[in-house]
Amino acid sequence: MAADKALSWAYTEEFLTEPDALRTARARAEEFGIDAVSVGVGAALRMLTAASNARAVAEVGTGTGVSALWLLEGMAPDGVLTTIDVEVEHQRAAKEAFADAGIRSTRTRTISGRALDVLPRLADSAYDLVFLDAEPSETSDYAEQAVRMLRRGGMLVVAEALWHDRVADPARRDELTVAMRELGRSVREDENLVPSLLPVGGGLLVAITR
Repeated sequence: MAADKALSWAYTEEFLTEPDALRTARARAEEFGIDAVSVGVGAALRMLTAASNARAVAEVGTGTGVSALWLLEGMAPDGVLTTIDVEVEHQRAAKEAFADAGIRSTRTRTISGRALDVLPRLADSAYDLVFLDAEPSETSDYAEQAVRMLRRGGMLVVAEALWHDRVADPARRDELTVAMRELGRSVREDENLVPSLLPVGGGLLVAITR
């Protein structure tokens, strides 16, 4: 990457600053060894939820609540975020982050469990946006469930869509890179979706249901 392009990329990531509650949640993520979404990705999530006036959002990968706080900030004031994570300890930290940010308890629904067990139990055509932030090995299955859950005009959003900058290199054939590359291909070729791949953070795949 040219030096100017790398500098511009860094500038976009530093364009906004995070409030104290988000910085605290990010510090907790580092303590747990969680790779939280970047500030640039968080800002994009906030913009997408605000643009769609989202009231019902689901998230796979709670972590310590970094992405959730960005999503909630953009959602309608009465919006509810359903967030799923297999690690109870992570969700406990996320709840602390929500409290630190002054988020009412009625605006979040945390569900502990495997996403592939939880997602099929969530309602059809009931969500404005579904955000997936998980390893690629199961993300394709999550995406299939997400599309079912989305209302018409709803958004599927997938983090790390460039998977450590490996997806764009056809010579990279490891399992996780191939899985993320195939997910991008299937979303791109789905006639019921209007996709875009945003080069923010580790790549943000966004698709709107027709």
